[in-house]
Amino acid sequence: MNLRQQEETLFEAARLLASPMARRAFLDQACANQSGLRERVESLLSAEPEADHFFQAAGAAPGELAQWRLMAEKDEAKTADKSGGGSTVMEELGMRIGNYKLLQRIGEGGCGVVYMAEQEKPLRRRIALKIIKLGMDTRSVIARFEAERQALAMMDHPNIARVLDAGATDTGRPYFVMELVRGIKITDYCDQNHLDARWRLNLFIQICHAIQHAHQKGIIHRDIKPSNVLVTLHDGVPVPKVIDFGIAKAIEVRLTDKTLFTAYEQMIGTPAYMSPEQAEMSGLDVDTRSDIYSLGVLLYELLTGRPPFDPKALVQHGLDEMRRTLREREPQRPSTILTTLQGEELTTLAKHHGMEPPKLISLLHGDLDWIVMKSLEKDRRRRYETANGLAMDIGRYLNNEPIVARPPSRLYRFQKLVRRNRGVFAGGAVVALTLCIGLGISTWLLFQERAARQRAVVAEHKEAQLRQQAELRAQITQATLLLSQEKFAEADALLDQVSLSQPNLEISSSLRALGEWHALRGEWKAAAARFQHLLLVDQFDGWDVSTLDLLECGSALIEAGDLDAYDRFRHQAVARYSNSLNPVADRVVKISLLLPADSQLMASLEPLVALSLQTFNAKNSGAEEDVFRAAWQCVSLALIEYRRGHYAEAVAWSQRFLAFPEYNAPRAATSHVILAMAWQQLHDSAAARAELALGRRLIEKKFRDPLERGDAMQGFWFDWVFAQVLLREAAGSVPSN
Repeated sequence: MNLRQQEETLFEAARLLASPMARRAFLDQACANQSGLRERVESLLSAEPEADHFFQAAGAAPGELAQWRLMAEKDEAKTADKSGGGSTVMEELGMRIGNYKLLQRIGEGGCGVVYMAEQEKPLRRRIALKIIKLGMDTRSVIARFEAERQALAMMDHPNIARVLDAGATDTGRPYFVMELVRGIKITDYCDQNHLDARWRLNLFIQICHAIQHAHQKGIIHRDIKPSNVLVTLHDGVPVPKVIDFGIAKAIEVRLTDKTLFTAYEQMIGTPAYMSPEQAEMSGLDVDTRSDIYSLGVLLYELLTGRPPFDPKALVQHGLDEMRRTLREREPQRPSTILTTLQGEELTTLAKHHGMEPPKLISLLHGDLDWIVMKSLEKDRRRRYETANGLAMDIGRYLNNEPIVARPPSRLYRFQKLVRRNRGVFAGGAVVALTLCIGLGISTWLLFQERAARQRAVVAEHKEAQLRQQAELRAQITQATLLLSQEKFAEADALLDQVSLSQPNLEISSSLRALGEWHALRGEWKAAAARFQHLLLVDQFDGWDVSTLDLLECGSALIEAGDLDAYDRFRHQAVARYSNSLNPVADRVVKISLLLPADSQLMASLEPLVALSLQTFNAKNSGAEEDVFRAAWQCVSLALIEYRRGHYAEAVAWSQRFLAFPEYNAPRAATSHVILAMAWQQLHDSAAARAELALGRRLIEKKFRDPLERGDAMQGFWFDWVFAQVLLREAAGSVPSN
């Protein structure tokens, strides 16, 4: 852009700002160290009517104008906030919006305000309520607001802030209600608590699983940074929560029917955490690998205390230089950046990690360097394919296993060298080519026949492999299409032709859908076969999805009558999750004890039972904690105590569940059945018969009609099957009169 175009661009951006204070703040940033440029722009602003004709004749570069306008709007919002003019009329604390009473203003963005509020009915709890500011309810702002609400509503993950409710005020401004996250940003939490690298990496793995969950729901976050990852405490255990999906992007579905698009050449995101393709705004669409890069920046900062590129320097050098830096400049390795720190600065950083400086540098050197640098590759094809892939490599590092992020090959380093020195290599290549032509021709003639035969064999083998892979992908794609058209029988027949023994993410959702289809039709052997195949090939989903698959598979195996397969299944499930720190251990306990177990299995379940007890919050489970999950934990703990022979404890856990305010029919039925068996063992036959009658009434009423898939609040189909299996056991132990 020449000087004249730059003046015009700045003038057009500044004239959009009504406040003189906002104009001055914008020009302070845009014309830093260019006093002459500022004087000319201010002169044009003072003669705005005459300047209109001038700009119509010259025209401004549309891409740069869009970017300066974006900067101007942000500066105007910041200036308005500082002067008290961000929203001239605010909601008053104590007022009610829907069923919620506003208690405290806890945050504000460009278009929305977040309040801590109190819900009194149907249960009392504190929540976060986000509402559009007065005066900001334009079509584009409402579309962005509703897109964030829809993105959050699509997800159900313990490390992502959940949407609980939504609505509109009496004046028509939309709002939505979220889980209240009481926490601080992850970098501050780690530093304040002097967490070592292992603790930081375990927290980061949970963030990766949350982002993987978002990607599986078709959502790209696009703004992963420390301030959007808060750490809160659940029973003293730190739990990271990913927040702010305000600029999230849907991959395959529309988040809202309202107008929502990214303006031409408008950058979305935070520069220091932005991937090269996100900053470049090229013809390549941003995909999930952009979030992998941002995760790499976050991991870099967790380990070194700073992002790879200085945020202030990126902004001060201008948009073009910022893009060039993100696109071309290679960041220093984490261990290398530590060696450049001054003594006091390095000592402080090492103190935050709870170790001495030399030990910290040694820790980062090697595998952690390569993991971080693979995440930060400029070429997105060389990054980790998925967030789970990044998490799995960190898990390998923590378990002292070989990692996937190997150092770049010699060929790759040579290609990089050639790109940096194209002129020198071009000249050398001409000389080398001239010298080698003679020898090359004679060698080629000598080995032509043998090489031709070898190429033919290799080509034939490769063609067969490619054909097989193409046929497999085509079958999986066709099966997915048939399922989307609800042609389940055709999709089922097609997948009978697919033979997979290696993990495959694409086929998992199809197997899950077909397993549920067979289960709802009562075809238990076919359902069990699909779920067993699913557990074999699905190694990429996080624990929240895979443990639900366990509930489906175990229930189907029992209903199919294949008790030997069920016994093998539950031993394998316990072995897989026995060392897990995830807060769904109760699911593994529950499905493993659906039928009586031997002493070996009972002993192997002890770590999972201890984890389930640790994460259960008996004191606050009825208030601000997750009532739904706590109630299911009570059912699992009641069942384990019954299988242990601790019948009084089984009664206590079942009664504790029944005291929860949120009613769930299959949980209630299961608790009544467990109570019946426990009372019978305690020689109270009258109480046992009464509880059994309550459970049988609920279960028989449900099974009068065909099974439906259900949902979390009303009970999934496998929750009802679980209750029915226990009812059969109870009917054989509790006398009828």
